[in-house]
Amino acid sequence: MNGREFVRCARRYARKTSGKFHFDPRRGKGSHGTLCVGNRYTVVKHGEISKGMLTAMLKQLGIDRKEF
Repeated sequence: MNGREFVRCARRYARKTSGKFHFDPRRGKGSHGTLCVGNRYTVVKHGEISKGMLTAMLKQLGIDRKEF
């Protein structure tokens, strides 16, 4: 999964749960951006995301892997 796919999946999850969603590509360094889902946020890179990084990002957002 890459960063764009993660943002798309997070947008779908926010719509499904009626939560707030916001992605700001300018709020980050280099090829990174900030993703807010609900009242939690994480930093997303535009390249390939490893399984461990994906798990950590979902944990920061408070999303269960099975729901995502």
